[in-house]
Amino acid sequence: MTTASLTIKNMTMAYGDFIIQRDLDFTINRGDIFIIMGGSGCGKSTLLMHLIGLQKPAKGDVFYGEESLWHAEHKTRQRILKRTGVLFQSGALLSSMTLAENIALPITEHTCLGAQRIREIVSYKLALVGLAGFEDYYPSEISGGMQKRAGLARAMALDPAILFFDEPSAGLDPVSAKLLDDLIRSLRDNLGSTIVMVTHELASIFAIGTNSVFLDPETKTMIASGAPKQLLAESRDPKVIRFLTRGETENQVTQAIKNQETCDL
Repeated sequence: MTTASLTIKNMTMAYGDFIIQRDLDFTINRGDIFIIMGGSGCGKSTLLMHLIGLQKPAKGDVFYGEESLWHAEHKTRQRILKRTGVLFQSGALLSSMTLAENIALPITEHTCLGAQRIREIVSYKLALVGLAGFEDYYPSEISGGMQKRAGLARAMALDPAILFFDEPSAGLDPVSAKLLDDLIRSLRDNLGSTIVMVTHELASIFAIGTNSVFLDPETKTMIASGAPKQLLAESRDPKVIRFLTRGETENQVTQAIKNQETCDL
């Protein structure tokens, strides 16, 4: 039996009178690697901002389990959001701090743990993302892919139940992007986290996505939801097929997916 981590009900996103998306209704189940996808300007990152409490919907609500995010009191909302971690597109590491100091920051802010225990947690989180021994490095001293992994370690600092990623593969070469995908899937499998990810990278969408929603910028609403591979096989909406194939034939994309799965074995 699946359990909902997040439920989006009858949500409209808008800037004043300008509607970005309307009538959004979908569920993100516990353990999903959930992909928010769609063409440029459809509101993918804006939707993420609504889910993590940074932007209030014009209508509707977001539920974490049975708890309303946007109708909750401030203290309740803060408690709910402590169950989440966020990896922004840039990694958003503070350049003046070492990796250890970056990861320790949310732990110091939100817990009463002692310095030694915090150091142990920081080292463990860095080890989880393959950066053991890099505690004293500054962001400028490591590669872009390593910065993304360090950002992921910080997102996991408070052991969140739900992790949100905004274009995590942006700016990475294909090899680094695949390694990050493998890491995300491993964290889901080993830690039981629910992953919500904004991306337009087909390789990532098909390699790790277990569920998804497709936002359309023209009709300003969701026009498809479900596992990406299932959408490729079963959807008859030309917009969805065009996005998921990038102009390739369905057979070519299916073969590419099989090749990727072979590499993962």
